[in-house]
Amino acid sequence: MTGGAVRGYVTRMTTTMKLPPDDGNTGPRGLRAAVKITDVAAAAGVAPMTVSRVINTPDRVAAPTALRVREAIALLGYVPNMIAGGLSSRRSRMIAAVVPTIAHPMFAEMVLNFGEAMREAGYQVMLTISGYGPENEAEIIRTMLGRRPDALLLTGLERSPAVRRMLADSALPVVEIWDAGRSPTDMLVGFDHKEVGVAVARLFARKGHTRFASIGAADPRAQVRIHGYRTEAECLAGTMLPAITTGAPSTILAGREALRALLPKLDRPTALACSSDLLAFGALTEAQVQGIAVPEHLAICGFGNFELGEACEPPITTVNVEGATIGRIAARFVLERLSGGTAARRTRVPFHIVERGTT
Repeated sequence: MTGGAVRGYVTRMTTTMKLPPDDGNTGPRGLRAAVKITDVAAAAGVAPMTVSRVINTPDRVAAPTALRVREAIALLGYVPNMIAGGLSSRRSRMIAAVVPTIAHPMFAEMVLNFGEAMREAGYQVMLTISGYGPENEAEIIRTMLGRRPDALLLTGLERSPAVRRMLADSALPVVEIWDAGRSPTDMLVGFDHKEVGVAVARLFARKGHTRFASIGAADPRAQVRIHGYRTEAECLAGTMLPAITTGAPSTILAGREALRALLPKLDRPTALACSSDLLAFGALTEAQVQGIAVPEHLAICGFGNFELGEACEPPITTVNVEGATIGRIAARFVLERLSGGTAARRTRVPFHIVERGTT
């Protein structure tokens, strides 16, 4: 059956479907009967089992057939009962993803690529924003597990023993992202935040800087980057200015306020590491307001490679991590596990410094 035939069949069927009786409890008159999987199968010219496979295991159906079935589903307005299907197949076709924020392009890019890969495989992603409080994440994970997802994507490795027990008891595939460490819960796709900080300190040292300052958000991974930066700068015999810690998530305004706090210490050329490009942009803006020459008197490096950092003047030197790559690899690991794989897959995604006008 061609696409045109599917549309013709659907048109004939929807004009002849019986209406439910108006007994006062069925809603407005004219409401058609609920579309069934058998209706979709008839419209697409396939067996009901084929429709079920397109919904639950699309990789097992030939592409032209799957296309006809999806067209029939769309034209008929069929809504699969995923709860009933999950009870019979022990699969919900839903993946739970927990990230601290999508306000930052790094996480947004990762979520988009992870979600796209999972949808192509027949899964939907239920996204929850946790913020940066570990107690908040624990409650979110408990609630997510109650929805019976097929797998979880979590951010970072900071988990309480209680949460780790909860995840172990669930026996679900778990992929943790955006971090690197020796004790992930299951699968891991990330990078070493300490190494990021070390690389920034070495960049400044190569450019002749001996005075080092930092502005970092109060989240665990940002603080690891700042700690790595300050530790390496001290090893390079640098003079350390006070570390300024802001709230999480990072904001441009927080970067401006932090630089104002550093002003009394900026009497000589200084290198400033910021835990995100938003803080770096705020610091750059305040430096320009205060008449501080960048990069001659104040060199600035951010993190995240945000668009605003490239578009401002001067453009901000930053650390680039491929969020899209993390999302795609995380999806691949989850799908391998759901297909019967048992390997505890772990990988590190590289980062690199993008040098621009602020250094």
